[in-house]
Amino acid sequence: METDLYLPVKRHLEGLGLEVKGEVRGCDLVALSDGTPELVVIGELKRNFTLELVLQGVERTSACDEVWLAVAASKRGRGRESDARVKKLCRFLGFGLLVVATSGRVDVIVEPEAWKPRRDGKRRSRLVEEHRRRTGDPNMGGSTRTPQMTAYRQQALVVANALADAPARPRDLRSLAPDAAKILQSNVYGWFERIERGLYGLTEPGRTALAKWPAPTIAEPSDLARPEAVTRESGHTA
Repeated sequence: METDLYLPVKRHLEGLGLEVKGEVRGCDLVALSDGTPELVVIGELKRNFTLELVLQGVERTSACDEVWLAVAASKRGRGRESDARVKKLCRFLGFGLLVVATSGRVDVIVEPEAWKPRRDGKRRSRLVEEHRRRTGDPNMGGSTRTPQMTAYRQQALVVANALADAPARPRDLRSLAPDAAKILQSNVYGWFERIERGLYGLTEPGRTALAKWPAPTIAEPSDLARPEAVTRESGHTA
């Protein structure tokens, strides 16, 4: 029961110099510091880390200076309290997170402080590049069980379409797909075959792909300097 967590958490907060009282106006516990103005701390207790616990914490934020969430330690240490995403969520919200063992030991998992997420510049640039390089909007948002139409796949389809009638050399396809040479050499999808040095043809899987997906129109070379046009392939989802 949540009441089993109360005394260990109370002792922990008292050790921080706070006066703790349970069940104050709907909060599992409220703690105050000495001095003026006082530090107001609200604690919410749950056996497990749940959405309801997080929502309770969110509801309390406007009435206090700190929010602590406390959960019981899982028996094998595999509960959500050990999930890196849970820790990140608490940091993002500025919540403290305590884990209470059956022995009464309290471990501080996350301190209650405002957190500004660090920008992942590389990930951000990849998102922007993929968005700009992709032709049209070929995927339905929320679909996860079907192959995704990436900018790389779109260029590969353009190359496949160009090889449908006869083999060709990468330099002859560059005006249609800027990354033609790399796509042919990598052959990620198995759509192409090397007939001789510098000459490529289309395989049966490639023809099947053309029947399944129409080849998009890729930006002209003169357009490649524009941000919205296809530029350089830095990654793809096969």
